[in-house]
Amino acid sequence: MSSSHDKSATRLLHRASGGDKLAADQLIELVYDELREVAAAQLRREPANHTLQPTSLVHEVFIKLIDQEQVVWHGRTHFLAIGAQAMRRILVDHARRNKRLKREGARKRLSFDELLTISRFRTDDVLAIHEALKELQVLNPRQSEIVELRFFGGMTAVEVSEHLGVSKSTVDREWRIARAWLRKELSEDAQP
Repeated sequence: MSSSHDKSATRLLHRASGGDKLAADQLIELVYDELREVAAAQLRREPANHTLQPTSLVHEVFIKLIDQEQVVWHGRTHFLAIGAQAMRRILVDHARRNKRLKREGARKRLSFDELLTISRFRTDDVLAIHEALKELQVLNPRQSEIVELRFFGGMTAVEVSEHLGVSKSTVDREWRIARAWLRKELSEDAQP
């Protein structure tokens, strides 16, 4: 997206957050396809019988984002990053509800590498990643954010570097370190 589109998105975000319904409609048109692609990618990792659909997930995220009056929007990438966080929270809440309803038996969790490459993962896997990211957030907030933006937000290393204001090589290095840490944590969690 060009710089002028990013500035346009920022203006629309500010107006929509202030209650301007026309700006909210225009913003939807500007970023809807991107958010829907991210939502579809996330839901492809969910079980086949998952009750959320990409469109409903995007609508839930959009409602949460537009209602943010205290957020100072810095543009489209910032909006998408916050959207990735909102999607993660929605999917985790959904997984918790499912787990509470089904009370699944003990299952072997997949490794982080398997989660990155497979098309679907289970409720326990979503919750395990969420718990590991909470722990990583305490140890290294930037690495946790990089994982969230790359894994849940579907952002490229370049987009993450722009959002965080660091070099792409820093993002690549921290992504590798965070993946190694998560791999270790998730494999330890899977041990009986």
